[in-house]
Amino acid sequence: MGLTIAQKIIKEHLVSGEMRVGEEIALRIDQTLTQDATGTMAYLEFESIGIERVRTKLSVAYIDHNTLQSGFENADDHRYIQSVAKKYGIRFSRPGNGICHQVHLERFGVPGMTLIGSDSHTPTAGGIGMLAMGAGGLNVAVAMGGGEYYIKMPKMFKVNLTGKLQPWVSAKDVSLEILRILSVKGGVGAIIEWGGEGIKTLSVPERATITNMGTELGATTSIFPSDEITKAFLEAQGRGDAYTPLESDPDAVYDRIIDINLSELKPLLACPHSPDNIKSAEELKGVKVDQVCIGSCTNSSLRDMLRVAKMLKGKKIDDSVSLSVSPGSKQVLSMLADCGALSDILASGARVLECACGPCIGMGFSPNSAGVSLRTFNRNFEGRSGTKDAQVYLVSPEVAVASALTGYITDPRTLGAYEEVEMPEAFKIDDSAVVMPASPEEAKNIEILRGPNIKPFPETHPLENKITANLTLKVGDNITTDHIMPAGAKILPYRSNIPFLSKFCFAVCDENFATRAQEFKSNIVVGGSNYGQGSSREHAALVPLYLGVKAVIAKSFARIHTDNLINAGILPLTFANPDDYDKLNQDDTLVLDNLYDGMKNGKITLKVRDMEIPLEYNYTDRQTEIIKKGGLLAYTKGE
Repeated sequence: MGLTIAQKIIKEHLVSGEMRVGEEIALRIDQTLTQDATGTMAYLEFESIGIERVRTKLSVAYIDHNTLQSGFENADDHRYIQSVAKKYGIRFSRPGNGICHQVHLERFGVPGMTLIGSDSHTPTAGGIGMLAMGAGGLNVAVAMGGGEYYIKMPKMFKVNLTGKLQPWVSAKDVSLEILRILSVKGGVGAIIEWGGEGIKTLSVPERATITNMGTELGATTSIFPSDEITKAFLEAQGRGDAYTPLESDPDAVYDRIIDINLSELKPLLACPHSPDNIKSAEELKGVKVDQVCIGSCTNSSLRDMLRVAKMLKGKKIDDSVSLSVSPGSKQVLSMLADCGALSDILASGARVLECACGPCIGMGFSPNSAGVSLRTFNRNFEGRSGTKDAQVYLVSPEVAVASALTGYITDPRTLGAYEEVEMPEAFKIDDSAVVMPASPEEAKNIEILRGPNIKPFPETHPLENKITANLTLKVGDNITTDHIMPAGAKILPYRSNIPFLSKFCFAVCDENFATRAQEFKSNIVVGGSNYGQGSSREHAALVPLYLGVKAVIAKSFARIHTDNLINAGILPLTFANPDDYDKLNQDDTLVLDNLYDGMKNGKITLKVRDMEIPLEYNYTDRQTEIIKKGGLLAYTKGE
């Protein structure tokens, strides 16, 4: 039996375990990346492990999230990360150099290698044939130290593409179509491989848009073959020697096959407040638009920006619309300036923002009250934009520009003739904003620079055999990490200060949660299905840990958040019967007894009032030991 692309890479990097679906496997990691919203904590964790030098082939620390310096906090974090990078052998991508996923695709990604990053959209690098996965910061810290990355062997999905995208239809519409088919839960436990004759019509930036959005399916990762299109992209980046051909075997077996005819797709939008709430531009025409944002790691490539510039050239945006454009990297911005496309964008009335994540994570450019904002981003969770009642739609650059010009949601196919974008044969190479690490000898004398906002890792404790706790919060389905630990300009600067962050935990769901949790000291959270979807931010586990959350009971969990809970020493449990969720009330006193035996046999009984509710515990011996010791840091250090 032949192998899929992902199976080939897994086989090459397999350290332990068998490649059987659902079995835990350990992978050797070639590359890691961090960004500054999660990086400070990841490097504090790496320091705690006590290793003198990173042991990966390449590790890069990016500054792209917390670039708004309205106080000392972000600047201090950047200084800390740069000093850690210099000392421990990590490349440092300075603020302004660009969004981690865009820059990594351009300058560092290598087909066939493994990559984990402390950002859930790390699968973007699957666009050039990497096995790239989002992970919690502690997992990244362990990998930098030479440790394996553990996952359950995923299922394999194949999406066969036929035909060719029609004028005004783009890769973003492919992403939205697969979300329409599978939903935000449909990719859980799976790796999605893209193939078929249709992929030959897609450039690397288009492929990367699709693998980026695969995160919203809950997939472990998404991946394209490494082919002649990949080779041409790498050669244009001056990195032709990184090319390796990679494709699945003709007799590879998949758990599910999905067919999409690119020729039949039309411009789509994801409506508030979920990436899988899909409607066509035709259905939504005439909806008044207040704001348009173009950029993010999903749609900020040179190809995307040249398309935007071509559509805006000689035109003015509607007086009622505010338009922002964020190029994905210094390379993109510089090339836009050199060819005159940047002037076309500016002349339209658009505001050009820094090469950073910016509005995507609520870092500035929030919409007006109840405003309709069209964004070429990957998430439209409620409140993520920084405006709680904003109505955020996810769109392609084509729909974004068409709507900015008219002031209403507009199908770009109504604009008339479509002009192709011509890509340059070679990209402008300037890596001067990537600071190289010191040599091992020089590193001995480098001081780590810590600001006053940087606080220690939260205190952890070994798991007790019995937990008696208050049901401090009960929430519904599809609770995201944005619900648990919000982003935004007011909160993100405190990512290295868990005590301060705790004030905002679950504030989107219940503003009184943090106060209540501190009163009870021992707490349990109950959730619905797909609990913890979205960002890989481990703060959504570390902050509840600080507030005394001992366990989370849910109908089902998202993959990365499950890992983060276990890494924090928080017990994740699922209902044996999902209907039992309805039997629990907020502020119930819950008792979990005889946990050690229950974790061995996978069945734990929850006692509440006069009831006994069966729960399931489906984790490996290794994960059980991590939880018992109080988290991955204690486990790794052998405490």
